[in-house]
Amino acid sequence: MTAIVRRLPGLPPLLACLALLLAWQAFAHWAARGGVPDALSTVRELPLILGDRDSLGAIAESLRRMATGFAIALVVSVPLGLVMGRSRIAAALLDPLFMIAYPVPKAALMPLIMLWLGVGDASKLLVIVLGVSLPIIYHSAAGARGIEEKMLWSARAMGMGPVGRLTRVVLPAVLPEILVGCRTGIVLALITMITSEMIARQNGAGNILFSALDMAQYETVYAMILIVSALGIALDMLFEVLRARLTGWADDPHLIAAPPS
Repeated sequence: MTAIVRRLPGLPPLLACLALLLAWQAFAHWAARGGVPDALSTVRELPLILGDRDSLGAIAESLRRMATGFAIALVVSVPLGLVMGRSRIAAALLDPLFMIAYPVPKAALMPLIMLWLGVGDASKLLVIVLGVSLPIIYHSAAGARGIEEKMLWSARAMGMGPVGRLTRVVLPAVLPEILVGCRTGIVLALITMITSEMIARQNGAGNILFSALDMAQYETVYAMILIVSALGIALDMLFEVLRARLTGWADDPHLIAAPPS
């Protein structure tokens, strides 16, 4: 069995999905409720959604919104995390604020943000940025704190200035930890993106899902949940491939180490 798994690494996830579908099908027949469609009916709904140009456009719009919010969060969070990791004063000032903000569900802020920015893209992007930023900040700060001072002393002794130490020592050493935070951030970006679209319903995958729920189209609701889940799995797998290529020199993505020279 182990040899088969090694030859076919995608087999265990496939078997797990098939088992889940069978359990779903059995539960739907046992429950016999209108709000719980069977798995086969839901799967048959997938080609109808993915074959509809408007639905595909809405999903693409959601992905664009998600990517934009993630990119903004990355640009803001990584420098902020590095500063917190290397400066005790910055950490002392900002840590209490982030500790207060971290447990607050970002979707709960959506009605307040809508009062400020309306129901357009700006409010949704802000919610995504808020949801993604904190994990990246914390992991960036943890990576910056884990850098050995000897590395920085050696770089300074070799004549490297602050910019050189940042780009050639600090960033490569912190990159594995930053990518761990980014991996968590991708999942949170997907969650906050769908949630924001369900609250501020104009377009996007979340709007399709909630509109179908309003009209009691439960097969569409469950089919959209499957599509969103598949998007999350695909994005996570693609990011893991990217992480392995960028930090192939690291034995463990959770360890902070400098790349070989």
